Amino acid sequence: MSQDCEVLVVGGGPIGVKMLAELGHAGVQAVGIEMWPEMWKQARAVHFDAEAMRSFQPIGLASQVSAVTSPMRHYRMENEAGDTLLSFSTGQWGPQAWHGENLFHQPEIDALLRAEVDRLPGVELRLGTTLLELEEDEEGVHCHVRTTEGARQTITARWVVACDGANSTVREALGIPVENLGVDDPWLVADGHLHGTADIEGDMVLLGRHTRPALWLRLPGDRARIELKVLPGDDPDEIITPEGIARLSKGLLTAENFTPDRRSIYTFRARVAERWRVGNVFLAGDAAHQAPPLFGQGLCAGMRDVTNLVWKLRLVSSGRAPESLLDTYESERRPHAWYWVDEAATMANLVQTTDAHVAAQRDAHFLAEPEKGFPADPALGPGLHTGDVDVHAGRLSIQPLLHDGTRLDDIVGNRFLVAAEPELLAGLPASLRAALEDEPEITVLTSTEQIGELLHSVMSPAVVVRPDRYVAGTAQTAQSLEELLRMLPLGLEREAHRDMTRTEETAALS
Repeated sequence: MSQDCEVLVVGGGPIGVKMLAELGHAGVQAVGIEMWPEMWKQARAVHFDAEAMRSFQPIGLASQVSAVTSPMRHYRMENEAGDTLLSFSTGQWGPQAWHGENLFHQPEIDALLRAEVDRLPGVELRLGTTLLELEEDEEGVHCHVRTTEGARQTITARWVVACDGANSTVREALGIPVENLGVDDPWLVADGHLHGTADIEGDMVLLGRHTRPALWLRLPGDRARIELKVLPGDDPDEIITPEGIARLSKGLLTAENFTPDRRSIYTFRARVAERWRVGNVFLAGDAAHQAPPLFGQGLCAGMRDVTNLVWKLRLVSSGRAPESLLDTYESERRPHAWYWVDEAATMANLVQTTDAHVAAQRDAHFLAEPEKGFPADPALGPGLHTGDVDVHAGRLSIQPLLHDGTRLDDIVGNRFLVAAEPELLAGLPASLRAALEDEPEITVLTSTEQIGELLHSVMSPAVVVRPDRYVAGTAQTAQSLEELLRMLPLGLEREAHRDMTRTEETAALS
């Protein structure tokens, strides 16, 4: 098979470039293409959670990313009268060993990711390169592109991952329909620099004003963002002026205290692609799902897509796992992303209502439940885990911060983790223990100092954690741990059998 690369990534936004960086660290040859010749200078996403922060660790960027983010300390919702409906602290140092909610200026994150791709061998990002069409045959996926010089080229890859945004060229070319979970509404977004302060409390505030729903964000440094619902009768040219922003924000942001560097109108959408894989072409990020920004999970979901898919591509590419492992990408990720899109769409309907009666009912509901907060994190859909029989499986594992300040993932690396009390490991068949010790794709830890907190969190003496840090399963006995290990797509059972055969042959010769 003649191929130019193992993976072609379409799209050079943060999801596409992060995928290139993860592929580079995984040793998988990849090419990324991006139609724009330069990096987009304006912010779009502004938030990610602790899981997203954790995902920067394996590619060595966690400390650099942390340096340009600030924890989101407070989340609040108020109504037309200024009454607080919801209020709670966020951004605490949590079980992922990072702050729970983080705010940033996207161009700074983009620059870090692109610099990492430039540094890595085996991966590259080709700017000014536009996908025209693609076709798949037994030789691979042939992507016909136009370069920045206007020349036509064909790049052939074993797999293609579409990270090309909400208006995905790849998704359209494949004819994949999308499920609509909400109502499309236009919103004005204004990003810029705040001079002094704004008369509002909170880092993220949902302004549930039925006369003009809005969303306020206080960003790192002197940056701020306001999003305002566009109503019938609004003049789109007038509302994006400084005077229009001051009027719509009811004086929160004025020409004196706010200098915008981005003013545009976009649409709140709640979409999930009905299929995430066609042949060897996958969808990820906004190409697969889009959510209103009410819980800040859009970029987070795309990062989960990438981290879920990369380790599977790595194992299949190296011949360690069967192609069928890639089928678990959509089955695991689509239900997880669907949950967040649905939650965001539901909250969007509550926040952006312009019906005074509906707003009054909403206010009464929230005032009666002041403890209501962020939705609970969902589990993965069916896949490589035992979530059908284990409440901990298919869920993100915690990351202990050890006494010396080391985070557990920095010890484990981009591998499976088997964390177990020594007695359970001793109870495994000798051949399986030997195969486990020789397996480079698995880190085995037994020290209470390193894994005690992790085992306590799953209430089990043993846990197997996948490279994307989701729990494959827990074990109470040596036998159940053995079953978990044999479930992994690494051929441990075959290796154990070979070791046993070699031992028997050696004994026979002696």
